[in-house]
Amino acid sequence: MDDVSRAYDQWAPSYDSDRNATRDLDAFALRSSGLSLRDANVVEFGCGTGKNSEWIAEHARSLTAMDFSPAMLRRARERVRGDHVRFVQHDVRTTWPVESATVDVVVGNLVLEHVEQLRPVFAEAARVLRVGGALYVAELHPYKQWRGSQAHFTDGASGEVVHVPAFVHAVSDYITDALAVGFTLTRICELTEGGAEPDAPPRLLTLVFQRTGVVAAYGAAG
Repeated sequence: MDDVSRAYDQWAPSYDSDRNATRDLDAFALRSSGLSLRDANVVEFGCGTGKNSEWIAEHARSLTAMDFSPAMLRRARERVRGDHVRFVQHDVRTTWPVESATVDVVVGNLVLEHVEQLRPVFAEAARVLRVGGALYVAELHPYKQWRGSQAHFTDGASGEVVHVPAFVHAVSDYITDALAVGFTLTRICELTEGGAEPDAPPRLLTLVFQRTGVVAAYGAAG
């Protein structure tokens, strides 16, 4: 994950201004998801520059937003302010700095492609959620990855194209690992950006899970 953190530190100055169809579709998808955020305690993992944190904070009672990149977090802290918002530098593969069964909604956007083992992350989401709570996940669609798409940017100083390390997870991987730790799948969407060619594969996969009453015992890695 150190390579991922360094890449996003390098990307942070231009992340919000770069042309990025995946980032823009992700923001649209979350805002159109119908998640019940009003007066909710929310955990966001992979908050980046706060592009979604800002919107979540407008509706939530509290927001704990985590990211691995210090530079991305600095941007997020400048962007989103409020006594009910807490930004934390954290590796999502390890135990989250959140008490068990205290959260109503967990949101993760464009993060899991950088994580090799999904189940520890889903296990932590299940641990912190109350029974009936929701987990929302949005990721670059594996169809796009199989065609060679990967998070990347052009470094402003060197002109170098930097590819952020990534893993390809099939749709079934997300679902199977979430179900294994006690989630129920409630919604799945495959989204294509406006203006895409008719035969273009979906760009984004979004999944909504509900935390059931039984959480399988599966500790976070590391």
